[in-house]
Amino acid sequence: MKTAFPETRRFKEVLERKQAELTHVLRNREGMAIQKSADQMDEIQYAQERELATRTVDRESAVLREVHAALQRVHYGSFGTCTDCQWEIGPKRLAAVPWARRCINCQEAADRVGQGRRGASDAVFNAA
Repeated sequence: MKTAFPETRRFKEVLERKQAELTHVLRNREGMAIQKSADQMDEIQYAQERELATRTVDRESAVLREVHAALQRVHYGSFGTCTDCQWEIGPKRLAAVPWARRCINCQEAADRVGQGRRGASDAVFNAA
């Protein structure tokens, strides 16, 4: 059942701040610069640092897409409503993950179904 979430304006502000923060972070990707060293141990460390920076950018890009989608739901009046079952997403869940698109029950079901197709990082990303 669809109901308008009463604190939408406050969540919109939170989402806009998160969007600005992520956009700023993603523009500053200095950790991905390719560095060269004659020392093999330094090369290994640089490669690990690049891998970590790449994973961070991937994760933050995914969150930015979710934040953008949440702002679209605010715009269209469907924020706070589960995209799967159409019931209200709990206020505690939205307080923890303002960009959540599913209620906790639908998210848990999606995580169970998706575990075989996705990595555990998606489950952690959507868990709150």
